[in-house]
Amino acid sequence: MQSISKAASFAALTGVLAAALPAAVPAPAQAQSQTQVRSPQMICGKRQNIIQQLERKYGETARVMGFSQGAGVVEVYANTESGSWTILVTNPSGTSCLMAAGEAFEAMDVKLGDAPA
Repeated sequence: MQSISKAASFAALTGVLAAALPAAVPAPAQAQSQTQVRSPQMICGKRQNIIQQLERKYGETARVMGFSQGAGVVEVYANTESGSWTILVTNPSGTSCLMAAGEAFEAMDVKLGDAPA
């Protein structure tokens, strides 16, 4: 039941963000399966507005950050209690976009050579 709730909440979040953004933002994609990662149709906006929504709606906070050559800053936000997570990419011009969201987040401290097969 939690994944259905997350899908509905994610659709609502992207709807709220789309309403707050300039015109012509496409509607969010619908989740196809409870086990698949849900990805919006490029919902973008001001980074701070998106982060506030992730914190308020899902209790997600920043967990990982890195730089992607040409793409900008890639961040993973997650709620370790509920397991929800979101990937946010901020391009060099400063626009942030939701790239993916899902469930069952688990922080791991594994070296590549020690990763499970």
